[in-house]
Amino acid sequence: MRGLMQDFPLTIDAIFRHAETHHGDTTIATAGPNGTTRSTYAEWAQRTRKLGGVLDTLGISSDGRVGTFGWNSQRHLELYFAAPCTGRVLHTLNIRLFPEQLTYIANHAEDEVVFVDRTTLPLLWPLIDTMTTVKHVVVMDDGGDNEIPDDPRVLDYETLLADAEPVEFSVTDEGSAASMCYTSGTTGNPKGVVYSHRSTVLHTMAVIAPNAFGLSVRDTAMPVVPMFHANAWGIAHAAPAAGSALVFPGSMMQPKALADLIVEEGVTFTAGVPTIWQGVLPELAGRPHKLRDIGCGGSAVPKALSEAYREQVGLPILQAWGMTETSPVASSGVLQPRFDDADDETKAARRARAGMPLFGVEARIVDSDTLEPQAWDDAATGELQVRGPWCAQDYYNPDAGVQLSTDDGWMKTGDVAAMDEFGSIRIADRTKDLIKSGGEWISSVDLENAIMSHPKVKEAAVVGIPHPKWDERPLACVVLNEGETATEEEILEHLKPLVAKWWLPDAVEFIDEVPKTSVGKFSKKDLRSKFAEYELPSG
Repeated sequence: MRGLMQDFPLTIDAIFRHAETHHGDTTIATAGPNGTTRSTYAEWAQRTRKLGGVLDTLGISSDGRVGTFGWNSQRHLELYFAAPCTGRVLHTLNIRLFPEQLTYIANHAEDEVVFVDRTTLPLLWPLIDTMTTVKHVVVMDDGGDNEIPDDPRVLDYETLLADAEPVEFSVTDEGSAASMCYTSGTTGNPKGVVYSHRSTVLHTMAVIAPNAFGLSVRDTAMPVVPMFHANAWGIAHAAPAAGSALVFPGSMMQPKALADLIVEEGVTFTAGVPTIWQGVLPELAGRPHKLRDIGCGGSAVPKALSEAYREQVGLPILQAWGMTETSPVASSGVLQPRFDDADDETKAARRARAGMPLFGVEARIVDSDTLEPQAWDDAATGELQVRGPWCAQDYYNPDAGVQLSTDDGWMKTGDVAAMDEFGSIRIADRTKDLIKSGGEWISSVDLENAIMSHPKVKEAAVVGIPHPKWDERPLACVVLNEGETATEEEILEHLKPLVAKWWLPDAVEFIDEVPKTSVGKFSKKDLRSKFAEYELPSG
């Protein structure tokens, strides 16, 4: 016997129509160098429909990739919906990536157009001739004064919008691609994660739920986490679905500017990585606000930071866990009632965990080689693996040998974790030698290869050293060729044109030999042990 419910597709245009129809008077504010602009969902919806017409006028193919290269703004939100609601695929490009990675990603995704904020245009334009499939560059004037190139490929966003006709949105295949985001969270080339309409809608429902962000029509949400990174943690879809007002910081990402927006715009929910909240704390402490939750993720939330917010702002930080590959929110540290009467230290420790998987996500910890389940006793550890309708099954056209899922259908996260008897997750370590700095991954292997391209260097190994602000920072351990001498500055100068600035090691140590494993591989474990008490330079 089969159910008799309507077979109605779970597609992003349904979120759009809901916001347009039922929350037209809800406000959207976007900060910029020249002040804050204001709009409503009704006005946003009309512009988004016209943007769909722009994509038709530009000749973007029926499932063409629509690149974005900009800050969090109303225009970016228009793109978040216009592309997938016309059957195209939104592709958010991370403005902080190293140029070679941006070129690789744009070409691998086959972007046909890139919409770029004027303030970020200088980062993109020098690369445009290396992006072989990009036919148009549409500039969104966000108040910057950067020169706009005189080139037939360069078009103006508002001019295109003014000349366009609004279009109807209708997507019928919930399994079709809606958006894609690349992660450089492993060694090798960046890897593309392709989200379906169905996965996005289900993730949106989960994020709205009280065990996650709990957004409603009474909220004003400010996503500080970038819209170019991991879908702004779903807030850009969840707020319109819930009818929440939105505040976008645009390029105004300075701590004081963010604190001012929280206070002046009456923000009730916001989310960003730990380093953001470390900077905002002294600017927000003691000021009146309407916050009910401060979401945090990307890397482990220091217990001291959460407690400082509890003491100085009046509420602790809400930790969530996830990855680009999980859309990204997969678990939340909402404190459970069993801890209501616990002491402050116990509560603080529980809030520092990745927390319980959201309904829709299942999690397990296993031996990464044998897949043998590990005990849920909060002591045994194993690789954290997840499955669910918004967890990726595979990467987009991955390199040979790259496998995201196990043979029995679970997604490998690359994290080592423990789980308590109720399935609350505690992240313990990482299975690969990656360095997580400020919520972003740094590949130790890529850094090592760059260092070893120096003619004086024989070997190099890079390990992560704990850092009070950035979670981890890279330490380069360098072996020189016999008879050679070099300085730390010489090594860093060699690296500057080869890697992103924030990848540069905080220190270089010259050693006699990199320790090896029994099969001749660099033993990062031994290096981490050797430099366990290492103090990085301040700054």
